[in-house]
Amino acid sequence: MDFPVLPFERILKRAGAKRVSYDAAEELAKVMEDKILKIAEEAAALAKHAGRKTVFAEDVRLARRKFQ
Repeated sequence: MDFPVLPFERILKRAGAKRVSYDAAEELAKVMEDKILKIAEEAAALAKHAGRKTVFAEDVRLARRKFQ
C-alpha cells in the first residue's frame, strides 16, 4: 500500500466515528487505493484515445463517472 493511513483515520472521524482502529483506517486506504487506480487507468486510456500524452481534469471526471 502506498497511501499513508492517518488521512483515512481523519476522514472516518469527519464522517462521525468517535474512535478508529488502525485496521479500519488501513482497510479504507486499501479500498480507496483500488478505486483511485481504476479511475487513473481509465483517465490515462481516455487521454491516449484522444491522441494526448497529458491527462486532463476532464479525463478524470469522465473516468470517475464510469465507476460510480
